[in-house]
Amino acid sequence: MMRKLGLLIILLALIGGAGFWFLTAPSHVDPARLAAVAPGDPQRGMSVFWQGGCAACHAAPGAKGDARLVLAGGLNLVTPFGTFVTPNISPSKQGIGDWSFDDLANAMLEGVSPGGRHYYPAFPYTSYARMQVQDIADLHAFLKTLPPSDNVAGPHKLGFPFNIRRGLGLWKRLYLSPEPVLTIADASDAIKRGQYLVEGPGHCGECHTPRNAIGGMDKTQWLAGATAAEGKGVVPNITGGEGGIDSWSQKDIAYALESGFTPEFDSLGSSMADVVLNTAHLESADRDAIAAYLKAVPAHPNGYPAPAK
Repeated sequence: MMRKLGLLIILLALIGGAGFWFLTAPSHVDPARLAAVAPGDPQRGMSVFWQGGCAACHAAPGAKGDARLVLAGGLNLVTPFGTFVTPNISPSKQGIGDWSFDDLANAMLEGVSPGGRHYYPAFPYTSYARMQVQDIADLHAFLKTLPPSDNVAGPHKLGFPFNIRRGLGLWKRLYLSPEPVLTIADASDAIKRGQYLVEGPGHCGECHTPRNAIGGMDKTQWLAGATAAEGKGVVPNITGGEGGIDSWSQKDIAYALESGFTPEFDSLGSSMADVVLNTAHLESADRDAIAAYLKAVPAHPNGYPAPAK
């Protein structure tokens, strides 16, 4: 009897392990989808680069001016799950110089490395998954034109169970989707463009939306503000709800994204100052589109506890 029980336990463990391995397997973009795009255009890719804010995380900490185009990595993102270190994504051996367009597309749309490993969602592929494949082809072409760096970014510093990458396959089943966050009736072309930029390459929801205990975004409070990922301070509500930006006009929002100044002539600070370094490079029509979308987002009260008075 004990021998049969032991064999049953082993069998169940094998079945459970096989099920876990199957459910957590990395996914890849359909090769036919990638083959259908035109060759990347680096000039268009430069616009995608600023839309995605790549320099904010991948330039060396404190880099200014043209130095922000050297994507050496090394920024430490300290979170409740551990410390994530941004990688070198310059066109070098230490970076992504050997990456093909397919490699970049799988990283951005599926969160999978060229070696077939899951990326941690500190890399905001949950937003990039909504991007057009042609934009990624153009971005790939632009990245190849940037200065190389031989910097080797350090490893992430994560404890158990977060250091088990394979488990991210289950997390992705819950939170990785290419579907738009919002359905907006009778949306204008400007709102549609703004939705693409905010929900996709701009990945605004990654910081401005509250998260649950396992790091998934609570999309019922989309853009309602959140406790900062580092655990200190807050990221503001950018909807029209209480504590948000209802008093801001569309023109106010677009101007803030260009200049870094609020309607009260205060400066946008903290990590938002880095965001403006990117959005200031956008075409004015794209900043206007982002503003139009934000004014169309359903209003939510603050998604984080109000500060003590």
